[in-house]
Amino acid sequence: MRPNVTVVRLGHRQQRDKRITSHLGLTARALGANHFVLCGDNDQGVLDTMTDVTENFGGDFSSEHHAKPMSYLRHFSKQGGTIVHLTMYGEPHDSVTKDIPTDTPIAVVVGGVKVPGEIYKLANHNVAVGHQPHSEVAALALFMSELMGGVAGPEQFPGARLQVQPHPSGKVVIDRNEDS
Repeated sequence: MRPNVTVVRLGHRQQRDKRITSHLGLTARALGANHFVLCGDNDQGVLDTMTDVTENFGGDFSSEHHAKPMSYLRHFSKQGGTIVHLTMYGEPHDSVTKDIPTDTPIAVVVGGVKVPGEIYKLANHNVAVGHQPHSEVAALALFMSELMGGVAGPEQFPGARLQVQPHPSGKVVIDRNEDS
């Protein structure tokens, strides 16, 4: 059984971060997360992107804005969830990820501009995919792949309208609504 994973994006700035934050949400969904929490600026465009992709490509994925990330994470922790903070200052992912329990909900925290110091103490695990500056999207992808047992997300999500069919030299997309 796949773990219940929420990805929490801290410090989103609408004018500067909309593309990278959208990519974080899309990566979270594609690699098996269930939920995406946007913290920082309330950017309906990012949330609409998550909704549109889920409606077209299927799956059970939701997203929301939360104005107070620390309140959200404290509540998550009190409810018995595990908080994983992705940071280049954490312990190496290949030695820590196997110790993260997958039978309770997991919140994967991905930083933004300035991560509150409290996150490091609140997190059950501070995890690094490398100790050099790198992309939040790359960190999330590597971590999610390892958390899910080295397997990418499902090729086909339930309820998908669009399905990509692998092809060696072009793009093939099946629209299930056209078959009706």
